[in-house]
Amino acid sequence: MTIKKIFSIILLLATITATAVACSGSSDDGGKKDDPTAGDPVNTFFNDEVRPPVSQQCFAGAYYRKVVSSNDLWLGITGTVVLPTIDFDADRANPSKPGQYLDNPSVYLGGTMGGQETDIGLTWEVVKENGVVSAERKAFRPFMRRTSHASGQSANYSNAPAEERYYWYPGDIVTISIEVAEEGKVHFTVDGAGKRYETDYECAGYKPGYRGVFKRVNAIDQVANEGKPVQATKTRVNGAKWQDSYLLRQYEGKVVKCPLHKGRFTDMRCPETKYFNITATEAESDRGGETITISGAGF
Repeated sequence: MTIKKIFSIILLLATITATAVACSGSSDDGGKKDDPTAGDPVNTFFNDEVRPPVSQQCFAGAYYRKVVSSNDLWLGITGTVVLPTIDFDADRANPSKPGQYLDNPSVYLGGTMGGQETDIGLTWEVVKENGVVSAERKAFRPFMRRTSHASGQSANYSNAPAEERYYWYPGDIVTISIEVAEEGKVHFTVDGAGKRYETDYECAGYKPGYRGVFKRVNAIDQVANEGKPVQATKTRVNGAKWQDSYLLRQYEGKVVKCPLHKGRFTDMRCPETKYFNITATEAESDRGGETITISGAGF
């Protein structure tokens, strides 16, 4: 074999090898190069992220839309919402409290960590006018609720003070946040319409670095009806628009906001889907947004 032929064979083998290497570096079947979590886990999924269950059982007693995360290393939840308008059912007037109703809207966040559940956000409440408590519920006010904890911490329910600086109204745009900032405390803020409420709420089960579940909820609560079948009503809560919502997580040494997209929550519409009209564009869904109307009369 001549030297010229040997060089030709070597050149051919080198070309074949280079082509094979190039082909192995690209893949049409989701190889490492195309892994969506590799470059942007915050907006997609972390490699070790726990996925939420497909469904969960409803708890009786209210009409509510809940989106709830997986049980994972989340530190809290935040979101910006346009507060809804309310049409009460006149036949559901509260006989014990003239001016009020047996239905009451709420927009809130919360979670479960260390065996302790919380509901923290805004509920339709009475206000003080010239130092006198109103007969009617007239504004959304911050509230906090926790269940008891194995440590001996008791259950608790509390509100922000009945002061104008802590009243929000239908159509106001507010950002609600809860974050496990230190052991045994949840940092709660409501910010919007030129007002701000901020406090640390003691919750013994909540600790950074522990696994927990977080949620956001829009509801028509019903007076003295917890754990019971919902009562028939024509009350309607219209157009609560979540512009976005995010789960909080420690990543690369800092707390980041992870969009609460459809892959990150269990979709709950209780007691039945027929009571909810929920809309969202693809872009809104990608950042945890949606518009919610709840009607006790159904759709």
